[in-house]
Amino acid sequence: MDADSRIRAAIEEHWRASERGDVETEHAVYAADAILDYPQSGERFRGREAIAAQRGGHPADRHFTVLRITGHATLWVSECVITYDGVPSYSVSIMEFADQHVVHETQYFAGPFGAPARRLALAEPMPGRTITRA
Repeated sequence: MDADSRIRAAIEEHWRASERGDVETEHAVYAADAILDYPQSGERFRGREAIAAQRGGHPADRHFTVLRITGHATLWVSECVITYDGVPSYSVSIMEFADQHVVHETQYFAGPFGAPARRLALAEPMPGRTITRA
């Protein structure tokens, strides 16, 4: 298995472990000194233990749906829907790898929004979706 295939498999296992609540496996992808940034809140978590601890204490019922994983070599992007207590949040995770481990992840979150009427004639639904109206 080549390096890209190994990294993709590690990312897929990370998201599967996140879904099943397996904290140890979920965080095995991170280097011991990894950094996780949440730009929208300005938070930075330094080290695998801090990353795991901040996620482990989350009070919501969470579910993870991976929409797409793409990348090559040291830079990988996951597009996901993370549902918190039944409310979806669209997430983009940018993972930077070194030695088969995440050394830096930046994760963005966005809530759903409705499409304005002026765009409806121009748009088509994404596969498996319906367009939400504003």
